Amino acid sequence: MTRIAIDAMGGDHAPHEIVAGAVWAAQEYGVALELVGKQDRIEQELDRVCHEGFYSDCGKAGKQRRIRIDTSKLDIKITHASEIIEMGEAPGQAIRKKKKSSIVLAVDAVATGSSDAVVAAGSTGAAMASSLFGLGRIPGIDRPAIAVTLPTIKRPIVVIDAGANSNCSPEMLYQFAVMGATFSKNVLGIEHPRVGVLNIGEEAGKGNELAQHTYKLLEDHQERINFVGNIEGKEIFLSVCDVVVCDGFVGNVALKVTEGTSQMLFRMLKQEFKADLLGKIIGLLAKPFMKRIYTKINYEEFGGALLLGVKGITVISHGRSKAYAIKNAVRVAKEAVETGVNEKIAKFYEE
Repeated sequence: MTRIAIDAMGGDHAPHEIVAGAVWAAQEYGVALELVGKQDRIEQELDRVCHEGFYSDCGKAGKQRRIRIDTSKLDIKITHASEIIEMGEAPGQAIRKKKKSSIVLAVDAVATGSSDAVVAAGSTGAAMASSLFGLGRIPGIDRPAIAVTLPTIKRPIVVIDAGANSNCSPEMLYQFAVMGATFSKNVLGIEHPRVGVLNIGEEAGKGNELAQHTYKLLEDHQERINFVGNIEGKEIFLSVCDVVVCDGFVGNVALKVTEGTSQMLFRMLKQEFKADLLGKIIGLLAKPFMKRIYTKINYEEFGGALLLGVKGITVISHGRSKAYAIKNAVRVAKEAVETGVNEKIAKFYEE
């Protein structure tokens, strides 16, 4: 049985929502858990989930429902961690000073074979640094990258890198393309994923030197990478490619703009539906359709982003993740373990 290590103390809603989402995933996906954090608080939350339950909207905008789970029937191991790395701490210094922190010990569980993957919703920098130093890099990969799955009109796409590396070389972006395509094929099930470089225009000569040199490098390796050229920001959600390659600075900005825009549009629609009687009538009729759209674009559905390039599975969840998002993050981790995405990335460089 796949065992997932959970940083139970990381995130805005830890440990309650983290523990609740983890045991929910254990029940639904049949995984074992290693909950890492302050033992007394984890035990308290496990008892609370079992007897009082927790509330979740299950990823849908609407009324929440209470969920109770009999934790005694689940395979749960608790690893005590006496320290917590806070969001504002410098990641490198923090993991060296706080060797008994929940994220460091959760990654160590994967490194020692106690667990098969780690899910963390705390400091992204701490999760990345712990994974890099605790697990090491896959041979052939210079820097790990964050692969985020986003919805489009037709099928999900992968954006890589989404924030791990602000300064990149063309060779690093080529490696991101390899990792993103491998993830798209083996985890998302897209047989021949199309790879595009995020740029300010479609022509090969567009963009800065990084974009131009990356274009040439991917073009020279089309026998191994299904490269379709440059794509503009407006095309990300139009299914013109399956993997969007960029440096972490550009990728993170693109994600935050997308997140903010979608939130603004939903708020504007809600305001219009409440503006007058006609709006209220239209809003009432549109409610089931709006719920379906919300479910498709809700980040909680995708759970978390996979940190590709390290010799182990690390899934990084949004800092404000609640139970439903954590449940889906565990699902992502389980799928990554079962599909052997790391082994396939390593194999690409062995051939």
